[in-house]
Amino acid sequence: MSDNTAVPPFAVISGGQVHRVLDGRHRQVVDLIESAYRAHGAGDTVNPPSYFLRFPDRPSSRIIALPASIGGETPVDGIKWISSFPENLERGIPRASAVLILNDHDTGYPLACLESSIISASRTAASAALAADHLTKHDDRPRRIGFFGVGLIARYINDYLAGTGWSFDEFGVFDLSAEHAHGYADYLKRSTDGSARVTVHGSAEDVVRGSDLLVFATTAGAPHVTDPAWFSHNPVVLHVSLRDLSPEVVLASTNIVDDVEHCLKADTSVHLAEQRVGHRDFIDGTLDDVLTGRLTPAADRPVVFSPFGLGVLDLAVGKHVYDTVLSAGELGVVEDFFHELRRYG
Repeated sequence: MSDNTAVPPFAVISGGQVHRVLDGRHRQVVDLIESAYRAHGAGDTVNPPSYFLRFPDRPSSRIIALPASIGGETPVDGIKWISSFPENLERGIPRASAVLILNDHDTGYPLACLESSIISASRTAASAALAADHLTKHDDRPRRIGFFGVGLIARYINDYLAGTGWSFDEFGVFDLSAEHAHGYADYLKRSTDGSARVTVHGSAEDVVRGSDLLVFATTAGAPHVTDPAWFSHNPVVLHVSLRDLSPEVVLASTNIVDDVEHCLKADTSVHLAEQRVGHRDFIDGTLDDVLTGRLTPAADRPVVFSPFGLGVLDLAVGKHVYDTVLSAGELGVVEDFFHELRRYG
């Protein structure tokens, strides 16, 4: 006999519900991400390598599987399944789409399927805001920020910085698409009080040299920023897109990653640097090392944060969304989802 009450109900949580839970709660999400990083640093997670599904007929596209597990007071297992199809931009739809599956800790049964593009963008932006907060001096925060690549992730990062107390005197913008660059500049002007100067730069060098905090959020598949001299003013670089910087730039910088093994793969900039020199000594440490005080980045070099993106971050945010929707009585359960529950029928 099977005990049907032991099987958790399965629910679908829409993007609209996710948005309502997370909207405007930037500090809370950053705190969730910090807790997840600390749990990962303490060994209270399982975060296997991400799996990349690639297509011979669509070489620019991929779908990535990120399985993970978090322990602690609210343990949960799961997997994010996120696609990146750059040609979607020409179709007028976002490049990335994603779902997150949460599994019950005790039975392994799936609990929910959540629309996860918002979760993914939120955890990425929260991670960047957390890094910016701890890689800069609070009494001398950067006043000039530059955005290199101006899609959804750039917008979320700006929102999370603003939502956690950051403000800037100058915003720099650069994108290969002049239309997108000017569109993002208009968004920045609308989202600030109008006192900050917003400049659309005509070259990559200009935005790098003109920024003390620099955000790379492109779709680049190979390094295209190659001159370490552009970074001679020692900015803090949030290298979210991972593949923009040449090995020469990486090797001339202080390098902080989210997880060494995860980041040194898939032809990321730090992976290419490792292949160039044959060792990993240029990796100074992880963000958890910075959070716990084991590492204080030197101030006499550029500081580059390269977050590969850990599945445990998605789980932390996704479980929070699930618990919030559940407690509000708004969980959209799919009745009869698990149909065969008797061993012999």
